[in-house]
Amino acid sequence: MHDPIAAGRRAALRAVAVQGLVVALLAAAFIARDAREALAVGVGGLALVLGNALSAVVALGGIVPAPVAFGRLLLAAMGKWLVAIVVLAAGLAVWRLPPLPMLAGLVAGLLAYLLALNFLKQDAHSKG
Repeated sequence: MHDPIAAGRRAALRAVAVQGLVVALLAAAFIARDAREALAVGVGGLALVLGNALSAVVALGGIVPAPVAFGRLLLAAMGKWLVAIVVLAAGLAVWRLPPLPMLAGLVAGLLAYLLALNFLKQDAHSKG
């Protein structure tokens, strides 16, 4: 039996893994400039990696009635951005990391996730 929810969750978690890899590569590129900037890139990207992983688990928890699914979707989106904002705030206020590299990590993570999710979804459709 085909479970589209499980397939979507697997695709989202694979996209999170791709996102983490892209952020790690960008942080490695920044290490040549400064270790604090590389850490800032990593924290910015990690904010979205954690947020997207939480979102995938919450939103795609299983087959449920439509109102529950919509509630999960809203909760997942709010949780994703809450985690991202808390991690970014900690990076800026607590660890005093440079904001521009942190923003670069956040943007790279966001773009990597969206592109990976789009291409993984296309691969799933072409196989099925």
